[in-house]
Amino acid sequence: MLREKLKNYNIILASGSPRRQQFFKDLDIDFTIQLKPVEEIYPKTLQAEEITNYLADLKSKAFINLTEKDILITSDTIVWLENKALGKPKDKVEAVKMLQELSGKTHKVITSVSLKSKKHQQIISDSTQVTFKTLTKEEIEYYVTTYKPFDKAGAYGIQEWIGFIGIEKIEGSYFTVVGLPVHKLYKALSNL
Repeated sequence: MLREKLKNYNIILASGSPRRQQFFKDLDIDFTIQLKPVEEIYPKTLQAEEITNYLADLKSKAFINLTEKDILITSDTIVWLENKALGKPKDKVEAVKMLQELSGKTHKVITSVSLKSKKHQQIISDSTQVTFKTLTKEEIEYYVTTYKPFDKAGAYGIQEWIGFIGIEKIEGSYFTVVGLPVHKLYKALSNL
């Protein structure tokens, strides 16, 4: 079992996301949380998973004193719509605008994960297609006002009210949309 295999390692999750932290708990992995501030800025020439790969790696670079026993896990998620990345909205106005853009369309959610030890680094990524119904102005306003999705790429959480009422179809992993491709992470950790 993975838990047994990892017992001699210190798994460090560098994420403040309660959703990612819950996934680690649900995988029965012992881990600690360490956060370091990183300015999530990337070169504008990057596209799709190049962006999330870059940002997952950038977050890992903030940790310079890893020991032989440490495995650092960083990740990043974006919403990719019509060749444009939608990150976390700055405010209510931007959140409403993002949801209006996503309304009635299919977009891609991309999550990348960096697994880094003192001597090795692996970056994995996964993407899922998500289709929204046409959302009404009232539905968007209600969601943004009530749920304040300012910590979520594309201004929505699939696991929240807007996902229940608005998402018609997904093709790929639900967990990737929530923020962690758990199936790929489990495989990568098993192969260490």
